[in-house]
Amino acid sequence: QVQLVESGGGLVQPGGSLRLSCATSGNIFSNYIMGWYRQAPGKLRELVATFTSGGTTNYADSVQGRFTISRDNAKSTVYLQMNSLNPEDTAVYYCYALASSGQSYWGQGTQVTISS
Repeated sequence: QVQLVESGGGLVQPGGSLRLSCATSGNIFSNYIMGWYRQAPGKLRELVATFTSGGTTNYADSVQGRFTISRDNAKSTVYLQMNSLNPEDTAVYYCYALASSGQSYWGQGTQVTISS
């Protein structure tokens, strides 16, 4: 059974930082593309960042330079360090895993709210 469990969301003031974590289970971590998506109210879910098993990272233009995705293979966990947060980053953030077969998995989401 594949499971992705996010944590680390919360309320932060503009300019602040948060680190999201996604703990995985089901022996999927090492060979999967891992990533983060987000969905703001009234908007479509959008890609934030991805990290391949080979170490390649990809970021949305809106977060480039502010967010950093990383993975700890020993802990089967992927992280999203978010700096210089602004109200436009407010969204539910979802962890995502994509197998080479095309099967994808999603976490339950964690709310991130940027507000003064």
